[in-house]
Amino acid sequence: MSADQMTIGEMLAATVPMARTLHLEFQETSPERAVVSLPDQGDFHNHVGGPHAGATFTLGESASGAIVLAAFGDQLSRAVPLAVRAEIAYKKLAMGAVTATATLGRPAAEVVAELDAGKRPEFPVTIEIRRADGAVTGEMQVVWTLRPNQQD
Repeated sequence: MSADQMTIGEMLAATVPMARTLHLEFQETSPERAVVSLPDQGDFHNHVGGPHAGATFTLGESASGAIVLAAFGDQLSRAVPLAVRAEIAYKKLAMGAVTATATLGRPAAEVVAELDAGKRPEFPVTIEIRRADGAVTGEMQVVWTLRPNQQD
């Protein structure tokens, strides 16, 4: 399968070893929303038997990366997406499989317009992490930038 035929989830699993290691499942990736699940895996549990905080953080960050690629994949020839900073709040005990849903915090067209104007735009992605019963176990925000490629 060529890179042009790969889904965003397949591309992330192929290029981001941590996403592959955690066996993340990319259920939906669009410019409006990305949904990624972390299966319940004993190797990634914490001391109380749920997903480790580091695995949960990686799940949320991966969901944010998936929506960034969906929204700005057409800009990759001129800019590289980079996470600038991230914050997570653990709200409830996570047990079993958990799912992260990411949404873009600014209109993609607005971000691209800044890039067109020669700026290095920043934009937030918000993520909710839920367990199977629907309870929100974590809330996260990752601020991304599109760093323009260096011109020779």
